[in-house]
Amino acid sequence: MAEQTGGGCCPPMDLFRSESMQLVQIIIPNESAHRTIDYLGEIGLIQFKDLNAEKSPFQRTYANQIKRCGEMARKLRLFKEQMSKAGLLSSSTSATQVDLSFDDLEVKLGELESELIEMNANGDKLQRSYNELVEYRLVLKKAGEFFHIAQSSAEALHREQASNQTGEQSLETPLLSEQEAVTDPSKQVKLGFITGLVPREKSMAFERILFRATRGNVYLRQAVVEEPVIDPVSGEKVEKNVFAVFFSGERAKSKILKICEAFGANRYSVPEDLGKQAQMITEVSGRISELKTTIDAGLVHRGNLLRTIGEHYDRWNILARKEKSIYHTLNMLSIDVTKKCLVAEGWSPVFATKQIQDALQRATHDSNSEVGAIFRVLRTREMPPTYFQTNKFTSSFQDIVDAYGVAKYQEANPGVYTIVTFPFLFAVMFGDWGHGICLLLATMFFLFNEKKFSSQKLGDIMEMTFGGRYVIFMMSLFSIYTGLVYNEFFSVPFELFGKSAYGCRDPSCRDSTTAGLIKVRDTYPFGVDPAWHGSRSELPYLNSLKMKMSILIGVAQMNLGIILSFFNALFFRNGVNIWCQFIPQMIFLNALFGYLSVLIIVKWCTGSKADLYHVMIYMFLSPTDELGENQLFAGQKMTQLVLLLSALVAVPWMLFPKPFLLKAQHERHQGQSYTALQEAEESLLVESNDDSGHHGEFEFSEIFVHQLIHTIEFVLGAVSNTASYLRLWALSLAHSELSSVFYEKVLLLAWGYNNIIILIVGIIVFIFATVGVLLVMETLSAFLHALRLHWVEFQNKFYEGDGYKFSPFSFKLIDLGEDE
Repeated sequence: MAEQTGGGCCPPMDLFRSESMQLVQIIIPNESAHRTIDYLGEIGLIQFKDLNAEKSPFQRTYANQIKRCGEMARKLRLFKEQMSKAGLLSSSTSATQVDLSFDDLEVKLGELESELIEMNANGDKLQRSYNELVEYRLVLKKAGEFFHIAQSSAEALHREQASNQTGEQSLETPLLSEQEAVTDPSKQVKLGFITGLVPREKSMAFERILFRATRGNVYLRQAVVEEPVIDPVSGEKVEKNVFAVFFSGERAKSKILKICEAFGANRYSVPEDLGKQAQMITEVSGRISELKTTIDAGLVHRGNLLRTIGEHYDRWNILARKEKSIYHTLNMLSIDVTKKCLVAEGWSPVFATKQIQDALQRATHDSNSEVGAIFRVLRTREMPPTYFQTNKFTSSFQDIVDAYGVAKYQEANPGVYTIVTFPFLFAVMFGDWGHGICLLLATMFFLFNEKKFSSQKLGDIMEMTFGGRYVIFMMSLFSIYTGLVYNEFFSVPFELFGKSAYGCRDPSCRDSTTAGLIKVRDTYPFGVDPAWHGSRSELPYLNSLKMKMSILIGVAQMNLGIILSFFNALFFRNGVNIWCQFIPQMIFLNALFGYLSVLIIVKWCTGSKADLYHVMIYMFLSPTDELGENQLFAGQKMTQLVLLLSALVAVPWMLFPKPFLLKAQHERHQGQSYTALQEAEESLLVESNDDSGHHGEFEFSEIFVHQLIHTIEFVLGAVSNTASYLRLWALSLAHSELSSVFYEKVLLLAWGYNNIIILIVGIIVFIFATVGVLLVMETLSAFLHALRLHWVEFQNKFYEGDGYKFSPFSFKLIDLGEDE
């Protein structure tokens, strides 16, 4: 983490201000351009500007290379799909890692794609032939049974007729049992037949259509195939029936063929002779076994090819993505007028200058270029991007701030304080050390399995939870702390730090905690005395405590926000904001609510019974009246008058001086369009305030209206924001009462029945209620309220949040999970 010492106004502090940035220009010879961008991508500390924004992607210099990279990405996607279908995973376990150039990789992928496509086409053809032969064998067997049964019945009928000497029966038409008489062979009707398979779900409709189309002049036999067969056309398993249709005439045949085609019936020719049928079955079975052997050998060969691809897939994928990102970046560079150099411009952190220059020298040396790249810093008044160096712990807290708005360049970063204040405000609303331990255990599961989960693709909710694991970890630790302060463990108090300070006045109060208690020991050393829980005064006491604590926390955090605005103004050397914004805001807030906070602390320390509501209300309504019993210290009446007058003076102080001072400042600097480089950063805040740095115009009315709105917002916000912090009290009370209800009305109630089944049911209900309501819903609720307090009540005092993130060109940002 880099340290920032901007302006000399405050000590170095990690994350407090964004890194100092500079606009750099790099002039790169054509022969070393690719390697230079490659090395800069490995460093990942330059955000390149698009110098060809007016050109379409197809008009840029390296459009063809981008197209080639896209084609390589398509081939790699094909390989990944094929490996997924084959159940193979990509693995970088190859013993010999050979570095391939862009052109070599393109040729290699083309060869592998051609080979794989050819193998897939041959395999599909062989598989289709295999499936057709399997169906053909089924048709031969089932249709052969039709003919065998028909011939057996015809022979039996022939023998019967021969015994009765009624003439001879021709065996030419054995399936027509109604032709019983001997006819002249020239007058016999020659029947044709078609055999095949039809999907079983269509068999009934197939039979009806055949009957209607031929007016019943067909004879249809069907046999069920017991096992589903793979359809040669679709490649899916389908339940089918073998059919044989006997017909007479060509017209009937053409109708039957069209119907078979419409129903997706696969037709196969079957010889009439039973001997030939048996011979055909033998031949088809032999061909099936040969095809099976060939297909298996092809699958082994294809599997070996895919395994070879899988060993190199990740490396090839990274290389293809790197090349595409390099050429995409090269397309952002402009070509020099000599067409021998490329000119790049971009933002980089000041601390990265040495690394960038070293990378340029290495690129020049490795590419054997005679001319080295030229690196120089440009002067600019353009607002630089914001760059914070974070780690896995601080990044999630910085993301909370960035979700509201990215910090303006080098303004104070609330992320530093969010690391502590965010989990603390959450814990104030979630104070229960039992629930805090449950959150801690859940977080420790993520922390112990951090490496495992980091390499996996998680679901949306799981990924969000894992990403905020350190936020939840801090929230759980602070929840344990505030739970110890509230003395609540699943709403049950414990005497962890000693005995209660209160005891019974007499034996009659031993079974009651509502009366008869007197102080018998020293004050309980830490947190709320356990004797308060369950007493008649518990709710009024805790309400008073938590409400006043919420006000103290709120006023402290709002003061922190205003103090940070002072450091911003000091850093940017903006005296107007110091004298006309910071000072009157501090006076106004602390003259009212800072004074209220002091009264709360004085009342706690003195044990006074003064009514603070009465004090604050009559401070405005009747400031000159005597305080009487509500007086907490000597000179309180005069102090209140001074504070009230100070608050009233602070309002016009915020409103009027700043617009006039800005106007005078603009008139004094009019005509100075450019400043020295070291003065550019100092003028950033002034430019953002008067909005005249680029337009050359100063609208006094706009500035005055803006200041009026800002003043009204602060004055009203001081009241509403302080009241908003009372949500800490409300949610803490709600959490405590819900926890108490679940404990008393579920767990204790089930325990009182002295029934093991009811007790088990009660424990299960208690666990589910605690997890579902208190550990999930209440956690989410407290998280959102803490988020609102930071975004609205805290950050609006100093944080502009109108910057933009530093997005460097870096190979580390290439996502291997998805295609670009």
